[in-house]
Parts: sequence; C-alpha cells; structure tokens
Amino acid sequence: MALDADVIVIGAGLAGLVATAELADAGRKVILLDQEPRASFGGQAHWSFGGLFLVDSPEQRRMRIRDSHQLAWQDWLGTAGFDRTEDHWPRRWAEAYVDFAAGEKRNWLRAQGIRFFPVVGWAERGGLLASGPGNSVPRFHITWGTGPGVVEPFARRVSAAAARRLVDLRFRHRVTGLSATAGVADTVSGEVLVPSNVARGEASSREVAGSFELRAQAVIVASGGIGGNHDLVRKAWPARLGSPPERMVSGVPAHVDGLMLEIAGAAGGRLINGDRMWHYTEGIENWNPIWPGHGIRILPGPSSLWLDARGKRLPVPLFPGFDTLGTLEHIMTTGHEHTWFVLTQKIIEKEFALSGSEQNPDLTGKSVRDVLGRARSGAPGPVEAFKRHGVDFVVARTLPELVRGMNAKTPQPLIDEAELRREIEARDREMANPFSKDLQVTAIHGARRYLGDRLIRTATPHRLLDPKAGPLIAVRLNILTRKSLGGLETDLCARVLRADGSPLDGMYAVGEAAGFGGGGVHGYRSLEGTFLGGCLFSGRIAGRAAARATA
Repeated sequence: MALDADVIVIGAGLAGLVATAELADAGRKVILLDQEPRASFGGQAHWSFGGLFLVDSPEQRRMRIRDSHQLAWQDWLGTAGFDRTEDHWPRRWAEAYVDFAAGEKRNWLRAQGIRFFPVVGWAERGGLLASGPGNSVPRFHITWGTGPGVVEPFARRVSAAAARRLVDLRFRHRVTGLSATAGVADTVSGEVLVPSNVARGEASSREVAGSFELRAQAVIVASGGIGGNHDLVRKAWPARLGSPPERMVSGVPAHVDGLMLEIAGAAGGRLINGDRMWHYTEGIENWNPIWPGHGIRILPGPSSLWLDARGKRLPVPLFPGFDTLGTLEHIMTTGHEHTWFVLTQKIIEKEFALSGSEQNPDLTGKSVRDVLGRARSGAPGPVEAFKRHGVDFVVARTLPELVRGMNAKTPQPLIDEAELRREIEARDREMANPFSKDLQVTAIHGARRYLGDRLIRTATPHRLLDPKAGPLIAVRLNILTRKSLGGLETDLCARVLRADGSPLDGMYAVGEAAGFGGGGVHGYRSLEGTFLGGCLFSGRIAGRAAARATA
C-alpha cells in the first residue's frame, strides 16, 4: 500500500510543531493533523505566560543568582519524588532535560529568535528542606512575547515547510483509530469535522462531514492531556489528594479532552502515572471567558494572607507561590474546595500577576513602554479589570465590610469577623519585628533580598489593616485544572513502549501526551517553567529520532 507521508503528527500544539519542524528540516514529508480549526494553531502554549526553566543562564547571573546543574538536579529529585518501578524512563528523561536546561537549551532557543525578559521569576519555591520540593533559586525565564513568542518560531518553520510542500496541514481532522501493519504503527484513521470559524480557544463543532485514513512510516502522538475533560480528571484523581472536587475551573480549552491517550493505549502503548497531575489552587473565574468554565491562575507574590474557607490560615509552608501540590492536598482535607487570599491594594499592585498571554498584553506585545508602565502606581490593567468585574473579588474599606462581602460569595456564611480580625492583627504585629517567628513574614523579608522580587514582585512589608495601604481585598480561589503529569511511556528516543517494555515500532509520543517525556518526567510535582520546556525538548527529540528512522 502506498504511503501518504513519511510521518504523521497528531496535534498541532507546541510539541507537535517542534517535531514537525525538525522532520521537515531533515527533508521528511509530514502530515500534521489537528481536530481544531487553523485559528488554534499552536495549541495551549499560545495561552501560556511563556515561562521557561533555565539553569545558570546569563539572565540569572546578571540578577546575581548563583545556580548550577548540581543544584537544579537536587531540586528536581526533591520535587519529583520518583518512587515507582515505572519511573525508570521518567527519571532518565529528567536527567536529560536538566542537562539540556543547563546546556544548549538557551542557545538553541536564541537561534530560533526567542529572547527573555531580564528579570528571572521565582515560582514554586517549595518552602521545606534543601532536599525537598521547590526551586532553590529563581529559574522562571519569561519569554519576550509570552506564549505566542514561544510558538511563533516553530509555527513559522512549519508554515515555511508547508509552502515547500514538505508539510501538509490538515485541520478539523479528529483521529479515532491507530493501527499497525506487520507490527509497525503506520495507519491513522478518523473523522473530518465540518469547517469552523470559531476564534482560538473557543469550543468548535463536533459535527462530522466525512472520514479519512492515512498511512506513513511513523506516527507521532502530540495530542496533549486531559485538563479540559473534568470527568477524566476526576477519574484519575488519586486518593492521596482526597476526594476529587465537585467544581473546578478550566485552565485549558475544552478540546484538551484526553481521548487520544485512550486511542494510543488501545493501539498497544503503555500509559503510566495517570494519577499524577498538576492543578493549581489559585484559580479565578475569567470575567471575560473564551472557553467553557475558563479560569485564570494568579501568580502571587508572598505577602497575601492565605485562608481556608472558614478563615483559618493555611499551615506552614503553604504560602502563596510555595507549594502547589501540598496546598491542593491540604485544601481537599478541609471539607471545602475554595480558599481565600486577603490582601491590600498595595499588595495587588506589586504582587499579582495573571498567568496567560492574553492577561499580559505588554509582555505579549513586546512593548518596552508598556512594561515600564508596570512601575507606575496602580494595578496592571488586566488585574484591575478582574478586581472590578471578577466574581471572585471583594473590595472593601473596612474589615466588617470585607467579611460581609466574603460571606455573600458562599452558600453559607463561613467567615467569622472576630476570628479573622485576630488572625490579621496577629500577623500585623509581626510585620514590624525583624525577628519574627511567623515564617510567612520571614519569607517576605527573604524574598525582598532577591533584587528581582524587590523591584517588581514583592510589596514593601506593611500591616494589612493599615488604612494607607487599602482598600482591603479578598479573592476567592478555586481549583484550576491544568496539566497531566503522566502519559504514554517513552524511551529516550521518544518511542512509545509496550507493556513488556519493548518499543511499539513506528509510534512516538511528545509533550503532555507523554507526561512531557518518558511518561512522567516531573514525577509527583513540577518545577515551574518545565511544561513548555518539556514540549520543546520531547518534540525536538521525537522529530529528530523519527527523521533518522524514516531515512
């Protein structure tokens, strides 16, 4: 039977684009399939903040950050917590990825035209012992242009290859089957969906217009995870995190449905670590949504007071920006699925960033003038819009007024004003004490020792009840679905493995579909900035390996 291409790539997100670009550069003919319309070219990465994990970079050194491969590997192991037989390949991928992040990653990205914001962020700090989870130093490098800036070089390479007729872009093609000939995965079948003019991220029609069947020497699965399918999220939810939430907001579009993982598994690929997942605890409902249940994550600085649904402070070290998974685990023991930030206008102006390219038009639009505008008084425009219009925000001049507003947001009034006042006043007394026993206050002072945090991410320490810092603000926080940390098990060539550990000939997997490498390169937890990086790294490896295999 005749082949339609050398390689078929399923999914036109970042990992699929990188793999396709590498294949085309090697002269291979590729059919790139995606169930969404052309407007969604680039997938979820387009919506991201564009943060990338780099080790011992020039940006770090300019900010007086002393980093090393040894320290990064210590942090990765302490965060991942690898403890399963299935972690053999994920750990091998982790070693290779840290080598990449400390080695050629930055130069390779710069060769694509990618540049970085000069201030390095410090996300996912952990807050436990040196050998525990979290980044010991700032490593979150924000791409100039955010998510679209990461996607653009690879979309450009793929589009140029399409113009040379090396790549055949086929949108609205939904894969429903994978099959093999003589033990080699080579046939992709599915449905052609009716054309759609919806904007990027909006839910598109699933009406079927026809069918297709295509053959190639190899197939690369780049279909993403399960974050848009809440039923699958609940099905995979591990007992160690308590009962799955009844209500979540979606950090990804509805088409991130996980269906391709089931299809690849039915074709013989081994799925591992499905119970490992990365969902955020600082989600807010988007007041101007693009997809159903659209949520946005707050990237917080360290100063907001984090309270459970009844107004009690979360335990150490569950401070804003410190331990995402530990916070999620704690929340699910409280009997309620939401929490609260209590803060001041002074804090929101300095410390609130919203994750997402559309929420950071200055960085996304590469406007130096607008970025410098962040230094002016007042919250950034998108943050101010949420404060005014977001259903999760309460703004008040006095604490009694704030508590009334908080209790109005829940079916039953759960916050006791007197108890909350005691919590806040106890915290406020510590703010003037350089020898504070309050570890969050100590963490605030520690954050301000880093020049980047002092300049743009951490407010000057002050009392929450200081009228000069007001008004008071409370933000109801929801659980936000985001990433699958498990997926198809792959070797270091990104070849999908069978249950017996042998390669499933002809099939590769990349990005979130492969747990960002190996079937779960992050283990139980992630160091922020490694999701986009995992897509880049695994896509590059798979594209080059498939090119060699189809020579």
